[in-house]
Amino acid sequence: MTIELATVQDLQIILEIFSFARAEMKKMGNTSQWQDNYPSQEVLLNDINNQNCFICREQNSILGTFACIRGVDPTYLKIVQGNWINEDPYITIHRIASNGQIKGLGRRIIQWCFQQHPNIRIDTHTDNKPMQHILDTENFVKCGIIYTDDGTPRIAYQKTI
Repeated sequence: MTIELATVQDLQIILEIFSFARAEMKKMGNTSQWQDNYPSQEVLLNDINNQNCFICREQNSILGTFACIRGVDPTYLKIVQGNWINEDPYITIHRIASNGQIKGLGRRIIQWCFQQHPNIRIDTHTDNKPMQHILDTENFVKCGIIYTDDGTPRIAYQKTI
């Protein structure tokens, strides 16, 4: 599997992956995350244009997608019920999604991101038990609670290698 920058030509497949991921989340009891077709086409195009959107490709198939963003994440400026491990430069992983055809994709994405930077922050919804499990087994530290742009809380994690 390779991980590469997404292009506008990949957008339709990325939208299909998120549609599948939203349906899977609902089946697993996570009915409140990624509502109203989030992430929107506009959010994804912004990620692509800013070179923050990546795809996971095996042969000619796109199996998953995620955002890897360098620099300060504005939603991480305020954390409650805890603190970040450090204030060193970091990257943020957002919007990991899979088409369900490969196991362990989230772990592979995290490992790839650590090859890019030694300090990672990520957050997830309280109902997203699969992602919490991945982060726990990958030894991320629960740092507290952050609030997204729409005001909803997320569990904030960080890991430094």
